[in-house]
Amino acid sequence: MIETLEFINEDFPWFFTSLVFVLGTIVGSFLNVCIYRIPVERSVVFPGSTCACGQPIPWYHNLPILTWLILRGRASCCGAKFSVRYPAIELLTGLLFLASWLTHSPVVAFIGMLYIAFLICSTFIDFDHMIIPDRFSIGGMVIGVVLSIVFPSLHGIDGLPIVENIQGGVISVMGALIGAGLVYWIAVLGEIVFRKPAMGEGDVKFVGFIGAFCGWQGAVFAMFGGALIGSIVLLPILVIGRLLGKGAAEPDAPLIDPVEGEEEEETVEFGAQVPFGPMLAVAGLLYFLGADRYVDAYFADFALSFFGR
Repeated sequence: MIETLEFINEDFPWFFTSLVFVLGTIVGSFLNVCIYRIPVERSVVFPGSTCACGQPIPWYHNLPILTWLILRGRASCCGAKFSVRYPAIELLTGLLFLASWLTHSPVVAFIGMLYIAFLICSTFIDFDHMIIPDRFSIGGMVIGVVLSIVFPSLHGIDGLPIVENIQGGVISVMGALIGAGLVYWIAVLGEIVFRKPAMGEGDVKFVGFIGAFCGWQGAVFAMFGGALIGSIVLLPILVIGRLLGKGAAEPDAPLIDPVEGEEEEETVEFGAQVPFGPMLAVAGLLYFLGADRYVDAYFADFALSFFGR
């Protein structure tokens, strides 16, 4: 069976890459539901997909990306307009799943797909509600430790059975503790200096989750890389927003629940607060998809120059 799959992958490399991309778009469609329902504590399974008018959405009108394009962003039953964010998340998930497949071995790639799904959900929920649910941070942290024990190759460990499993678990636990601890003390110091909360508890747990999957190097990179990304990307946007004196940018269409059809009521004032979770997620994603070799080499050189003398 494995030999057959390897043969297909060698002679028809497009087959698995296409399959992974399609899988990603399907998962992305489910993530849209999770992003809407989880913050309001509703089931992500029941009820089924319905339009804003209450009509059930048939499966052939619920195909990732294609349905939105074919129907031109409108519901087939009543013409209600759906936000472009839905197919964008489906496309993003498909592309990131494909990137994970192309940059890692199959086992690590599939673990990475779960990691990516958690990052995407956390990012958009943080954008919408300024929170990161514990099921993604704490739950993801526990899952990361368990997967690291069962599949130590996630951290590049290859050796004797049991020993490599223990090493994988230790690396994951250290990553979670160092990541969460680093952000916690930065938050404490920031609160002392600025006399107001500098970082939420959700960010502390979220970096712990990243550390469980990527080790302490990934957690540290997520923290400082996320701050750099936030400065480069968000600072100009916030400055422009304050100069223009505008509120939150309106979406090009009502953000209709793909399952319930209700519009979002909760909005975050533009420029008032900045969710840090998305920046952490971007940095954690960059580390997993290739930046790890450079970051790890930098830390190794730093340790050698600092402690080697």
